[in-house]
Amino acid sequence: MAFISPTAEQLGLYLGLETIDGDRADLLIQQAVSLCLSVVKPLPEEATAVVLSVAGRAYVNPQQVSYETIGPMSVQRPSGSGGLYLTKADKAALKSLAGRGGAFTVDPTPTTADPTPTWPVDDSYGPGLEYEPGWGWV
Repeated sequence: MAFISPTAEQLGLYLGLETIDGDRADLLIQQAVSLCLSVVKPLPEEATAVVLSVAGRAYVNPQQVSYETIGPMSVQRPSGSGGLYLTKADKAALKSLAGRGGAFTVDPTPTTADPTPTWPVDDSYGPGLEYEPGWGWV
């Protein structure tokens, strides 16, 4: 099944907001999808979780405020906690959802490889001759 972009209503549910600015939410969702497409193309169906996370961060903290004081109340957020961006975890999740994570093996042997030896075979040495312990093949 193909990726279906989340809606503004889904972003509102994700953030726990009763009302949401639909135009702003749609813009942020479109931009989040574009960012995700820079990591994985096409987006897997399950990428909606990452898209909502990216758009949600930007919706609640668009100016990347890290410290705010209102009256006796102050809030400090970690740096880089706002705006529209992908975290390392977001990128890893997208790659994993697309089946691009984990270990893999590359076999450099060509399919036309022949298992017979390519070096000159010396019939005057090795098995077929008499072996003398301490002296080798004679």
